Amino acid sequence: MKKTKFAVAVVGAAAAVMAVAPTVLAAPAGDPVLSPAIIGGSTASNAPWAARLFANGQQSCTATIIAPQYVLTAKHCVASGTISFRIGSLDQTSGGTTANAVQITRHSTADLAIAKLDRSVQATYSPLGTTADVRAGQQAQVYGWGATCTNQPEINCQSRYLKVATVNVRSTSATDAYGGQAVQATRGSGITAGGDSGGPMFANGRQIGVASTSDRSSVTNYTHVGVYRSWIRSVAGV
Repeated sequence: MKKTKFAVAVVGAAAAVMAVAPTVLAAPAGDPVLSPAIIGGSTASNAPWAARLFANGQQSCTATIIAPQYVLTAKHCVASGTISFRIGSLDQTSGGTTANAVQITRHSTADLAIAKLDRSVQATYSPLGTTADVRAGQQAQVYGWGATCTNQPEINCQSRYLKVATVNVRSTSATDAYGGQAVQATRGSGITAGGDSGGPMFANGRQIGVASTSDRSSVTNYTHVGVYRSWIRSVAGV
């Protein structure tokens, strides 16, 4: 399995183990930008910190608002184009608050990026975790608007509403799409796919990961938020 990012073409946050490389959730060349969704799982009902990322006006990735003017997502989701967000709505087509990115800071060695917004957004901000909030053997929750199928082009089966699935943490020392440290999980009630890139993994009520890679069936890798907390704080102040 080749390493595939979660951006547009990725249907989930599955990352491969050790020798097995995950696939980044990014759309194949020439494909339109996809919206993120979970394969399996269920529709989310309480995710006020959720943010839908649009690239050049097209649905592309998932993200979380972490401070009034800052949104956290995956670096491969903001490689190019004009980036904007719909924040605080479970429906990617309406509601919430829309804002544009005016500055993007990318981590040098991990699949993380922080977008500064053109306005302050009042919301419930995602509570960021530490390394103590996640361990191998526990369950975690993953969120996204990405693809919900694997038997047809992912662009044809994107979810309009935010979805959530439970996954099983296998390791906290896996690698993301850029070689950064990641939390690796296996499929539980569902798995991530194309469009779920940049979305959050939660454990103990805190965000402990950002969707980076997936094999769209059984394994996913999320960049470890706890490991990069000092970098996040240096950019966003939280």
